[in-house]
Amino acid sequence: MLRGKPPMPTEKTSLLIVEDEASIRESLSAILDESGYKIRSAADGFSALVELRSWIPDILLSDLNMPGMSGFELLSVVRRRFPAIRVIAMSTTFSGDGVPPGVAADAFYEKGNNLSSLLRLIEAMTHSEWASSFQHANPLAPIWIPRNGLDSSGKAYVVITCPDCLRAFSQILENTTCSICETCCVYCHNQIRYAIVQAAELASPHIFQRKPGAGIPTSLSAPDMS
Repeated sequence: MLRGKPPMPTEKTSLLIVEDEASIRESLSAILDESGYKIRSAADGFSALVELRSWIPDILLSDLNMPGMSGFELLSVVRRRFPAIRVIAMSTTFSGDGVPPGVAADAFYEKGNNLSSLLRLIEAMTHSEWASSFQHANPLAPIWIPRNGLDSSGKAYVVITCPDCLRAFSQILENTTCSICETCCVYCHNQIRYAIVQAAELASPHIFQRKPGAGIPTSLSAPDMS
């Protein structure tokens, strides 16, 4: 049992946890379930989008650095497609209490910190007053996606998930120096603005410190809330 945890929510608030490290995902799920929340989890961004097709949580808690679809891209899609979902980004790459620049989230949790801060943040999000304390990211802001490398012909490309139809497609980067790019979804023809994730440049030295070589912890322990 956790000592000093927030009061049980009167109605079960639902959370979707998105984390590629199985031990962290399972630990967070067990702790939050014990705290009285309704929990589902996904191992990556694509699996999270599959969950969201049939089930809309109250809160999404997502890692930023994941293989396949990164949290940067997932949260950009969620912000446009499901604007009512409250979003918490988490990472070991950044430190600080605020949301890293360019991340489409309402709050940030530094993984590895005392879990009591995460529990307090989630509990605060369950109150109606929370809605008036923040503003969602500009819906016209670009989605953030990672560079995928080179295709068989040696051209740089990315994989984009359309925020409207949620289908993914490859896009050749004609101008690799362009900071904001535009394209159309090959399926629904929705216009998409996107930017390439440059993790080393996202942190502001005045607010965040990017941790060189920071690794992902292999396990989570219960917080000391004494």
